[in-house]
Amino acid sequence: MNAAQSILPDLDQNRQSNFYYSFLILPKPKREAIETIYAFCRYTDDIVDEAASRKEQYARLRQWTKELHLSLSGASHYAVLNKLSTIIQQFNIPLKHFYDLIKGMEMDLTKKRYRTFAELQEYCYHAASTVGLICAEVFGYKNEDAKQYAMNLGIALQLTNILRDIRQDAKRGRIYLPLEDLRRFQYSEEELLQGVYNDRFVELMKFECERAHAFFRRAKAFLAEEDKPLFTAARTMGNIYYLLLRRIEKANYDVFSRRIRLSPPLKLLIAMVLSLRSKAPKNLHRYIRAELPA
Repeated sequence: MNAAQSILPDLDQNRQSNFYYSFLILPKPKREAIETIYAFCRYTDDIVDEAASRKEQYARLRQWTKELHLSLSGASHYAVLNKLSTIIQQFNIPLKHFYDLIKGMEMDLTKKRYRTFAELQEYCYHAASTVGLICAEVFGYKNEDAKQYAMNLGIALQLTNILRDIRQDAKRGRIYLPLEDLRRFQYSEEELLQGVYNDRFVELMKFECERAHAFFRRAKAFLAEEDKPLFTAARTMGNIYYLLLRRIEKANYDVFSRRIRLSPPLKLLIAMVLSLRSKAPKNLHRYIRAELPA
């Protein structure tokens, strides 16, 4: 069994995944579609993180892109891609989003530093907003602004991921925080790579967390009330990552001493609360709360 075919069973085993808890509440046809999309995203990401050499990474990405194209006629050697092709046609998902996602993975091969936030935002779009835009087509929507919701939420989620994983990325020699921000707060690359926690790092993190908050707020502003029930899975993901962001802040931004995370029961509770809110009459919403006003 090849790698792409074997990652689908792993999805059920990985109950720590934030993605897992967000799509639990979907009806079966949409959940199965999202599971296949997740498998595509995960394998594409694994190519970058697990291949033995840079040459092998590029070769595997090129082959994966070729196989994606072949799958459009059902001719890929990867069963998961042929299944994905069916879903692309069923939900009329623009192919551009999948190629843009692959481009985001290529950026991880070529860039270990981001000079400006504009550069980082482009990466966040390719690595995360693309996934949101793909999923939006599966969820369905009545207002075109739902795409702006998906795009901005993707950036918010990716920024939160980056802030949570600063220590892990530093071990790989990667710094995602914009270098212009490090200079602004007089915190050096060397300090970040060594995990130096000081007042300057705290001020830097306050600034970055507020930027993530701004994208959460921007996303919310684009989601129409009538589309909220359709986007319950996305809003669940948003709540989970929003709470992660709040946990980072409550830890006084110390992401070096431990990895900030939410427990599986809390993630499940978030999914249940959002599911209930999506189904309950509006006059009951105030009794069914979630921390993110989603």
